[in-house]
Amino acid sequence: MELVQPGIGLIFWTTIIFLCLLLLLRKFAWKPILGMINKRNQSIEEALNQAELARQEMKNLTANNEKIMAEARVERDNILKQAREVKDEIILQAKENAVAEVLKIKRQAEIDIENQKAKAIEEMKNKILELSILVAEKVVRQELSTTTEHEILVNKILDNVKLN
Repeated sequence: MELVQPGIGLIFWTTIIFLCLLLLLRKFAWKPILGMINKRNQSIEEALNQAELARQEMKNLTANNEKIMAEARVERDNILKQAREVKDEIILQAKENAVAEVLKIKRQAEIDIENQKAKAIEEMKNKILELSILVAEKVVRQELSTTTEHEILVNKILDNVKLN
């Protein structure tokens, strides 16, 4: 039964070695281990802080993007409105120009018609004058005794003359 009962010497030396090991670990290992653990805690805390800052910055960027998009929509709407106004103005100007051109062409056509009419009347006057002279000449050449013969002759001459 010696194996089951520890000896005092064994307990003494085991305690001394344990205490020496504890002192050595405390002097050489615990400070670096605690320093690394503290460093790691600090880096994790910094990473969390930076993640929070990044999250806040993303919120700000999202808000800015939405603001920029709203401004872009407003600007797009203004540009489209201006484009419609310009289009309407161009169409109105084109209509006014077309109406003015039509009136100009109409006035010119009326002037041309009046000129042609005056020319035709002048030509008709000249033809009538020529016919009158021709009829008078023929009447004078033939001395007619009665008016009925005279009328018959004039009608006959008029039937023979072709008008252009």
